[in-house]
Amino acid sequence: MSFPNIWHHRKVADTSAKACEVCYKPSTSVLITPENKDFFYVCIGHIKDRGFCTPIIDQEAVAAKKKKEMEEEIERAKKEYEEKQRKKREKESKSGEETDKAKDAKDNEEKDSKKAEKKDDPKPDSKDKADDNTSPKAEDEPRVFALQRTFYQQRLDRKRQAEMAKRNRERLNNPNFFPSVPKDLP
Repeated sequence: MSFPNIWHHRKVADTSAKACEVCYKPSTSVLITPENKDFFYVCIGHIKDRGFCTPIIDQEAVAAKKKKEMEEEIERAKKEYEEKQRKKREKESKSGEETDKAKDAKDNEEKDSKKAEKKDDPKPDSKDKADDNTSPKAEDEPRVFALQRTFYQQRLDRKRQAEMAKRNRERLNNPNFFPSVPKDLP
């Protein structure tokens, strides 16, 4: 019985930490197959080691993420450009001859609109920066790995040995497994 060389990285609670399969230090990281046929505890340091396993990167997901980021950047640039154009038009309209009452009214409207914008969206740049710093850290670490050939073969051998031991236990428990005493006289 074999399984594909695809392992998902999962975290367990600190109270459930068990010995790393390689160095026997307590670890909360687990590598598990997609069908839950096999799993083992391993340290983060071993997961990052290219001699132990290599990450499997989903190219479609990476491309979709880049496309989404580009679209967001384009939207931000468009908004900034529109804002600059609006301010430029307002400046040009102010430079024209206006009465003092009209100027005061426009100034009050601008102040009110700026206050409303500030209330609706306080410090949008700081929010964007905070979101950018927190979300990529969680997504930067790959979640799917492929073990190197020797380690994968060790897992297969261990699984086969466990199956053989189970079959042998079942055979020993079966009374028909042993030969019976001859009943005929010679």
